[in-house]
Amino acid sequence: MEIIRTVSQMQAAAEKMRKRGRKIALVPTMGFLHKGHLSLMRRALGLADTLVVSLFVNPVQFGPNEDLDQYPRDFEQDVVLARQTGVNILFAPEKDSLYPDGFDTYVVQEKLPVHLCGLCRPEHFRGVLTIVAKLFNIVKPHVAVFGEKDFQQLAVIRRMVADLNFDIDIVGHAIVREDDGLAMSSRNANLDGDGRKSARVLSGSLRSAAKMVADGEARAGTVIKKATVMILAESGTKIDYVNICAPDTLDDLDVIDRPALMAVAVKIGGVRLIDNIMLEPGQKNV
Repeated sequence: MEIIRTVSQMQAAAEKMRKRGRKIALVPTMGFLHKGHLSLMRRALGLADTLVVSLFVNPVQFGPNEDLDQYPRDFEQDVVLARQTGVNILFAPEKDSLYPDGFDTYVVQEKLPVHLCGLCRPEHFRGVLTIVAKLFNIVKPHVAVFGEKDFQQLAVIRRMVADLNFDIDIVGHAIVREDDGLAMSSRNANLDGDGRKSARVLSGSLRSAAKMVADGEARAGTVIKKATVMILAESGTKIDYVNICAPDTLDDLDVIDRPALMAVAVKIGGVRLIDNIMLEPGQKNV
């Protein structure tokens, strides 16, 4: 596995691979790799000849009072895991390489970000779209794989790719969970013992909601209320949002008469976690 640190070296390597007719897959990450990341990588390996994994904690997507400094990092372990998984290139640039002095251009989207996490983190998706657009221009991938745990992120990236005519296939990959149902996230490492136990309520509340809808409950407000009660019953929980919305627009739904996205964001001991599930009316096998 090759480790590349500069933009110019990564662009040169990508151009060389493209001239050789090699198909490039990209998996963008902020590091502190876990089994969820590795699942994305294995998916990408099946889609291309060369896998590039980016590793960069993007400061532009963190607000002034968020957890940039606390975001977990372990570069040496990330290198080991990436190499074991079969990554061809680990692109790990320094901040100044991506955001040099005078940087003043950002990608802004109008509609999809003004929902869910975008209401709590108003600058977040500007940062996400900017870094992803930069990575697309640097790595020059034919395909990029993103996790469905960050459903809104996947949606805004797909919209950007369509709107700005990026010639890249965007592949969403299913949520990878711990044995107890908690969605895998680098931030899980910041939970203490009690917080880790409380965090199980995110997936538990979503599963309960899915069963309610499968059994015939169509009132979004009723489903949201039940999930809210479940979450707040756990110690140390603070809800950012519990929403049921249309998967394509992320607009809130009052009636669940078609497949709907239920998404939650909860702070537990100061650690912000997100999760989601698709609600399927009449699906009795939930």
